[in-house]
Amino acid sequence: MANEYDLIIVGMGSAGLVAAEFAATLDLRIAAVEQDRVGGDCLWTGCVPSKALLASAKVAHHMRTADEYGIAAVEPQVDGAKVWDRIHSIQQEIAATDDDPDRYRDMGVEFHFGHATLTGPHAVRVGEDQELRGRFILLCTGSRPVVPPIAGLEDAGFLTSESVWDLESAPSSVVAIGGGPISVEMSQAFQRLGIETHTLQKGARILPRDEPSLVEVLVQKLRGEGLDLCFDVETERVTVKNGTKVVHGTQDGEPRTWRGEEILVGVGRRPNVEGLGLDELGIETNREGVVIDERSRTAVPSVYAVGDVGGRYRFTHSAGYEAARAIRDMFFPGKGRFTAAVPWCTFTDPELAHAGLTPAEAEQEHGGDEVQIWRQDLIHSDRARADGAAEGAVIVVTYKKRVVGAHILAPAAGEMIHELVLAMQEGLKFDEVASAIHIYPTVAIAVGQLAGEAAFESAQRYRWLVRRSKG
Repeated sequence: MANEYDLIIVGMGSAGLVAAEFAATLDLRIAAVEQDRVGGDCLWTGCVPSKALLASAKVAHHMRTADEYGIAAVEPQVDGAKVWDRIHSIQQEIAATDDDPDRYRDMGVEFHFGHATLTGPHAVRVGEDQELRGRFILLCTGSRPVVPPIAGLEDAGFLTSESVWDLESAPSSVVAIGGGPISVEMSQAFQRLGIETHTLQKGARILPRDEPSLVEVLVQKLRGEGLDLCFDVETERVTVKNGTKVVHGTQDGEPRTWRGEEILVGVGRRPNVEGLGLDELGIETNREGVVIDERSRTAVPSVYAVGDVGGRYRFTHSAGYEAARAIRDMFFPGKGRFTAAVPWCTFTDPELAHAGLTPAEAEQEHGGDEVQIWRQDLIHSDRARADGAAEGAVIVVTYKKRVVGAHILAPAAGEMIHELVLAMQEGLKFDEVASAIHIYPTVAIAVGQLAGEAAFESAQRYRWLVRRSKG
């Protein structure tokens, strides 16, 4: 007889972990199905290892540029094996604590390991013969790297954001294909660790979803550190010569080659929908993932999909948010809705954070009359200048005085953007942000100063109310 549950979670990555923890507080009977390792991409192949690598690279960069701070600069002696050992130890520490399956078992979550196939609106088969039944099924199967059809790539061998962490040490040189967040973050880290890096982007610029004026500042920063950023590249084939991998292609129509010990492919991700039995249930999928409504439900009302497989935003924080909203929708009265105010951050140095509309998008969507762009360059930030980190800016986009977009290139931009995300989500006017006192000296005070400018502008309408001296 099949095991009966209130909730069956398929996939225990970022979304699945949040869903399980939330559902466990509701005294529900929960089954979790995982075919690999608990923790998913974030722990094993994404956020955690990449940020650990970036931390090591930042230390190396500070050593190399210490003379800018009145300290003798030294060329760091990077031990690639120890850098990778540190990454692996951080992963194991998290796996043994926050993401430990036993932690979730103590909450009452029952684990089932193996491949999951949906056999009905309320049924999941695990492996060959185990059958689970649940009131609701939550799909959290994530995504995997896209491998482009480049002749010779498979034969030459390549790395992705998943397999790069299986190395025992850092490569001596890298050709990175792709100009999205993963490729750009890794490229800067490699270059700072003394690894000769060439980054090839098919389009005219990297990070095409972000605010172009800030991306251009970041490009100059990366090139200043020695990173070979190549735009308008068409990759045609890969060969191997004397143990070195050679990427052949064109740049601006002219033939070029790029050489490296390794090739890192970072051209996007595709959802993991294969083998789940979705077609048989009438659940539609496309290149973005499982087709869902605003409540994260599929065409089968008892089956929900969130995170990367849901096709909205492929970020850990979005996956966790979607998972919590889906659990609320399943088990509480009313309807849960997904917010469009999803921020993201590319963790280069400086960081590039994004939420809502860019200036161009706002003007296209709303027209230019009531769209205002507020900008403060970090060269005017006392803290940024003191820290030697004055490249960048804070840009806030408003429509009818309300915040509809925010874009920050700054140290810790990912930490700074949240108050603007809250302003967007709550429909606040930008001048209302000025009512919160911002600490000086911080880079974040730039947000408060810009909001203060908006408040001063609003105050001009009431100059006639100013009490003036009669003398």
